[in-house]
Amino acid sequence: MKNWIIRNKMYFIGATIGALAGFLYWKYVGCITGTCTITSNPLNSTLYFALFGSVLFGTFTKKSKPT
Repeated sequence: MKNWIIRNKMYFIGATIGALAGFLYWKYVGCITGTCTITSNPLNSTLYFALFGSVLFGTFTKKSKPT
């Protein structure tokens, strides 16, 4: 389990930073009319940005060679 967490730490870092960015985006920018599907709800915004951050930071992982 510990090895799995270490191997995927960039995904976790990206998800954490993305979730924080999503919540802050909802709080300070948001959607005034309430019709925006992503930014009208803090949960949607946080989860969407967490997923996006995880995918983005996941591109920076090293590929391990098969043993």
